[in-house]
Formats: sequence, C-alpha cells, structure tokens
Amino acid sequence: MPATPSTARAINDRLALRLLQQEGPLTATQLKQLTGLSRPSVADLVERLGAAGLIEVVGEAGEQRRGPNARLYGIAAHRAHLAALDVRTESVSVLVSDLVGGVLAEASVPIRDDAGTGPAVEQAVALVEHAAKEAGADRLHTVGIGAPGLIDPASGDLRDSGGLPAWHRRLVAALQERFPESRVSVENETNLAALAEQRDGAARDRDTFVLLWLDLGIGAALMLDGRLRRGASGGAGEVGFLPVPGTSGLPSATDCGGGFHSLASAGAVTGLAAEHGLPVPDDPTRAAALVREAVRRTERAPDGGADAGGADAGGADAGSPPAAARFLDALADRVALGAAAVVSVLDPGCVVLAGEVGRAGGDVLARRVADRLTRLSPLPTQVRASLLGGGAVLRGALLTARDRAQEDLFAPRGR
Repeated sequence: MPATPSTARAINDRLALRLLQQEGPLTATQLKQLTGLSRPSVADLVERLGAAGLIEVVGEAGEQRRGPNARLYGIAAHRAHLAALDVRTESVSVLVSDLVGGVLAEASVPIRDDAGTGPAVEQAVALVEHAAKEAGADRLHTVGIGAPGLIDPASGDLRDSGGLPAWHRRLVAALQERFPESRVSVENETNLAALAEQRDGAARDRDTFVLLWLDLGIGAALMLDGRLRRGASGGAGEVGFLPVPGTSGLPSATDCGGGFHSLASAGAVTGLAAEHGLPVPDDPTRAAALVREAVRRTERAPDGGADAGGADAGGADAGSPPAAARFLDALADRVALGAAAVVSVLDPGCVVLAGEVGRAGGDVLARRVADRLTRLSPLPTQVRASLLGGGAVLRGALLTARDRAQEDLFAPRGR
C-alpha cells in the first residue's frame, strides 16, 4: 500500500532530523544530497521543521558563500534543556545542557558517609535545581542518571542493594517529584561509560566490545553488535562475582569476596601495591593515585630498569625491574584473568579498561594486559585505555538524555 502524502512527509522530516543529529548543521544542498530528495521537497521540509520550531538557521557555509543556498540549518538547541547526573557513593555531579548537548552549567557536591538518606537526597536535588537555574532552564525535558548497581529491566528502577547507600534509590523519585514534567531515568554507570566510549571515546570504531570497569567495585558493560546487553535480570557484566584463580575462596550469591573483585577492586590494588613495597595510604580510594604514580615511575625508568639511585623501594638490584613496574605487571596479571574469562565467552575483539584504576593505568597497563591476553586466549583481542576518563559516566548520561529528548520531540505528530 503506497504511503500517503502526510506519511511521506513525516518520513522525510524524520530522515532530515536524524541527519542533522548525526552530521551537525547542513545546508539545503547537503540535505538534498544526503536524503536523495528533490530540491522542492527539501525546501518544503525545511520550512515545515522551521515552523515547528525543530530546526533553525545557525550560520552560513563558507566565508565566500551568501544567500539562501548557503544557510546552515541545525537542530534548535534552545528547544529543550537536559540534565545528566553521575551519582557516586560519596558525591553527585550534574551538568545541564541544551538539546544538542551544549553544556550550560556544571556542578558537584560531596555526600558525607554519615549523611542521612533525607539530607543526602536534599543535597543532590538542590544541586540539580541550582545548575538548572544557572543554565537558565525553566524546566528540564529529560534527566539522565548514572549510578552504581543493577537496573531492573522491567521497571527501569535501581534495584535495592545492601552495598549501596539508601539515598541512591530515593533520589530518582525525589527528582521526578521536583521536576514532574521531566522524563527521569537511571542507568548503570558502567553501561553509560560504554555508550560514551563508543560514541566519543576509545571504541568509536567498534560495534562489539567489552568495557571493564576497575574502581572501588568491578563491573563490565557488554556492547554486542551495536547494542548494549543487560541480561534477563539486568545483571549482565557482574564480573566482580566471577570465580577466578588466585583468590582465597569462592564468591557467594550475596558476597563477591573470593571472586574477580578480590583481585582487581581498589582495595585489592592497594593491597597488591603494599606487597611490592610501594608506600600505601590506608584508603582504598587512593588506588588510582597509586597506579598513576607507578605508571609515572615506570615510564621514567630507562628501559624499564630500576629508578636512578640503584636499588628500588623493594630492595631489587639495579638491573631488575623497579617495584613500580613489578606492581603493574602483577596488576596486569590479575586484570587479564578476568578479561580472559569474558573474552572466552563473548569474543568481543576489544576490551576497554575504564573506571578510576583503568583510567590511571592508561596505555601502560593496557599494553601489559593485552600481552597477557595473547597468552591466555586464542581469540585476538585489542585492549584499549579509556579516552574519556572520569567524565565517561556523565557523558554517557548526557548522550542518553539527549537521544531520548530528541526522539520525543522529533516523533511524528500527524502533520
């Protein structure tokens, strides 16, 4: 059955908006080339989308060109405001943007361990209100939240977990109450980091990869054939529970101790550093700083040898690897164990090391893990360091909010 004129117009409008999302501002001539539509049809859709407030003239193409054919059309950025949150156990960060993702305001606030649920929620909501006011946003169309923990695939809610603060679950409802007209959603932080790395980071050329999150906790995000896989219960990627050799026991249904978590979490990393004679503060949150310093010392040492001055902190001879290098080797051994198990099941072709520890290890740790994977697995696998670092979760939350807002605003309305 042939499409009616109104249906054809809606399809063409949707195609043009999608191109403007993907390519950025375009001239009418470029839209004609990319859509395959006639010049009159492009002129009609530009007029329709402009009258609907969805696109606007944002400039001209080329310094020498003038007139109607040189006008650059882009999505009307002011049409909606969005908010993205990165919710950690000890802090909340927020940014507010326009419809195309241009950041208008950013802010963060620490949340004390002894803060009650109510005060913690109030702090976080007040932070979002302040950022929205600074951005000049009367309302927020969409709010995207990244948080640790599992997301119920049926309800989209953050599932209850004894390992996470109670205020995390209360925050979503509190934001929805404060911004009743907004679309508020929450996603696992590791999944959001993977989405961001695929769009703008280390996995831009990959439809299939695994992001390995190395931080206070251990997790993974599975991007297979361009789709994020969450699993039947939302628990795909819970590799902290993965049984691996080298631990003192086995994990249980309620405790990841004895699993991969025991080898590569921040607490395990600080313990490993102490075993190699590195100065270790009594604070697992400093694990990333330890790794970063070990990388610095390793890169500074000539040919991977001991630091200048002979014996290193572990008492090695001048010709042996310094303590920092031995520590990174041992850490790579541990990370590779978990990565090899994931690779053997999924064959992703690429593993991205993210989280605070993965970010701190950078290319130095990634190369070491890759070398060990070639010996542990017959499946060829690239290992890459995160390119977005600590901003990956917030970036992923913003991308998700932007996509959802644009899908809602650009949906055909029966024109």
